[in-house]
Amino acid sequence: MNSAMRSAFIDIGSNTIRLVIYEQNPSGAFHVIHECKESARLSQKIGDDQVFTAKMIDGIVRILLQFKEICKAYEAAGIRAVATAAIRNAANTQDIIAELKNRTGITVELLSGADEARIGFIGVIHTLDIDSGILIDIGGGSTEVSVFRNRRLLNSVSFPFGAVNTAKRFAVDGVLSAAAMNGIKSMVTKALEEHPWLQEHHGLPLIGLGGTIRSLCKISQRRSKYSLPLTHHYMMKAAEVDEIYASLGVMSAEKRKKVDGLSKDRYDIIIPGLAILHSLFHAARASHYIVSGSGLRDGLFFESHPPDERLSIAERSARNLLLLHNAAPLPHAERVSGYTAILFDALQDKHGLPPRYRLLASVTALLYRIGVAVNYYKFPVHSAYLIAHSRLDGITHRETLLCSLAADYKTKKRTHQSYLKHKDILQEPDLERIARLGSLIQLAAALDCGHTMTVEEMTALADNKKLNIRLKAKQTPALEIRAAEALSKDFKKMWGLSLVIHADPLEHDRHVSMS
Repeated sequence: MNSAMRSAFIDIGSNTIRLVIYEQNPSGAFHVIHECKESARLSQKIGDDQVFTAKMIDGIVRILLQFKEICKAYEAAGIRAVATAAIRNAANTQDIIAELKNRTGITVELLSGADEARIGFIGVIHTLDIDSGILIDIGGGSTEVSVFRNRRLLNSVSFPFGAVNTAKRFAVDGVLSAAAMNGIKSMVTKALEEHPWLQEHHGLPLIGLGGTIRSLCKISQRRSKYSLPLTHHYMMKAAEVDEIYASLGVMSAEKRKKVDGLSKDRYDIIIPGLAILHSLFHAARASHYIVSGSGLRDGLFFESHPPDERLSIAERSARNLLLLHNAAPLPHAERVSGYTAILFDALQDKHGLPPRYRLLASVTALLYRIGVAVNYYKFPVHSAYLIAHSRLDGITHRETLLCSLAADYKTKKRTHQSYLKHKDILQEPDLERIARLGSLIQLAAALDCGHTMTVEEMTALADNKKLNIRLKAKQTPALEIRAAEALSKDFKKMWGLSLVIHADPLEHDRHVSMS
């Protein structure tokens, strides 16, 4: 029997009903093992009286029963189901909740607008390393707007308009006239008048959640042939979003269906969603757009599984990934990460990199060997792939690539080939940075190459000619010294320094110079 714990979360949204199943292993590491969605368009189907008809409830019941069977197949220990704007704003809310419980056995928790904003914020703040920002979650029937400073939620509001009900109100056959576009802008402006705090925080990034901004992200990435297929933490400038919004706005509905990156179930609501997003961005005088791949469902998980706040987001995320692909002793990975940080500090005058790169080096060192879970003989390339495609939280896309390529570093020439594949994201000096970080990780790994932690303590000190490394060991670290010696030529070529290792085992002292 699987010793891992599985938990399921259902989000009954105004546009889509989603299921996500998380698995958490005994070490505490977690990941999503299944996700599915059904388009419901509840905000579109509801009448002017705001009453859910029997047919609408039947549709929700059918989806929930299907999701319940999936949860059973995955042996989920529990299901937490929540409902947002469409059911919250219905005239017969309590009847809907009771009917769903009676017919499915699932207790549906009704979230207030404040709850929805708070839980979405939890999902974002634990996965993005951003101190302050404006958070906007455009759903089908509501839009939650929050402002946070120094990673603390200051204000939030839920507006009763989203992509679906705005399309229903303003669009004709999926097309918005110029008058309708102005109507949406006026609707948003009027709503903001009651909440002047939003315009008091200009210059912050706008962090977007939900299908509208995810679609915007995919369109942007397809247009630019973006080389890294990640959504979370993707950044867009205002000018680009303005251009995409304008170009989609003049397209017919049929032409919009063919836009690369835009799903066919969103072609008719993308413009109303973008109109809301665009209006809020300019009203708030935000600096740029950031896409969050985490939101309400992630927040629900973190509510019941609080993360370790003592670690940075990047460190937590890397450790989580390591424990999901634990192909080497955890103490070894932690030792290599620690050694890498020591070497980084010792060579500070040589590389001149800011402290952020110390974090990146340590994170990469922690993960340099996870590729063994795929194939031992080619583990560096698999480690690089897992780092690049597993979504390391707390770092940017460029930083993700720095970590990925440093984990696979062998020679500068070989790294240059990988660098060229991501020239759209990486900067010109990054090739040298990757090579230097990679060489530090190689040396750190060599100093515990037996995975036995023979070395109890390592210190490093650099001068103009050499890097002095002093090892205090249980016994003579012959294996580790030989592994380091094999790297000495490349190290000197990279850093212009000879390696000198002083080994001080308990039995006797040994001095080794490698020049």
